[in-house]
Amino acid sequence: MNHLQAAQMFVKTFYPDCAAALLAGSVVRGEATDTSDLDIIVFDERQGPFRESLIAFGWPIEVFVHHQRSYQEFFASDIERARPSLLRIISEGVVLVDSELVQIVKQEANELLEKGPAPWSEETLKTKRYMLTDALDDFQGATNDAEAIFIANTLADRLHEFILRTNGRWIGDSKWVVRAMREYNPVLADRFVRVFDDFYRTRNKQGIMELTDEVLKPFGGRLFEGYSIGK
Repeated sequence: MNHLQAAQMFVKTFYPDCAAALLAGSVVRGEATDTSDLDIIVFDERQGPFRESLIAFGWPIEVFVHHQRSYQEFFASDIERARPSLLRIISEGVVLVDSELVQIVKQEANELLEKGPAPWSEETLKTKRYMLTDALDDFQGATNDAEAIFIANTLADRLHEFILRTNGRWIGDSKWVVRAMREYNPVLADRFVRVFDDFYRTRNKQGIMELTDEVLKPFGGRLFEGYSIGK
């Protein structure tokens, strides 16, 4: 049973009276692997919001159940943290059960994705600049390889966030860090991956340090002296 057949059978069996349903995730994008699951979004006024993982019809399935009010709360959460989890899966979702509702929700998701997250305030920008500087200074001064590896992890996350947010783009988590970077700038994304890969392979810090300093430069460079919060 292919992914679409399994998704249709799942909804018909477990949510026969739902108002709408969508199939999203890697199987829809043509990026499925041996461990991919089916992401199914169900709109049901009598249930939710909740998320459940199970195996059915030969597939691992993650089902996200919402009603007309709950999805808007999750949209708001996506926007606040600048990670468009539900926005993205609804936007890309293939319709399993159609209705006026699903078209309204998909249009809303598309418009919000296109708009992007709200820009950082000056105070937030200063704080993020300080936090990126702090991680970079720790990384530069680290003499213990084990510690440097985990500082690099923190630095990669903060650097990708700084690049994307200062350019009005959504950020990512886990595999979506690289995907979000590539959506913004494929050349820069390749460099981002390359300098961190070089460090993990050879412990050469120079590429990461140079990239981070270049990113910070238009905003005044590293920030330590004079930074204050809550004074």
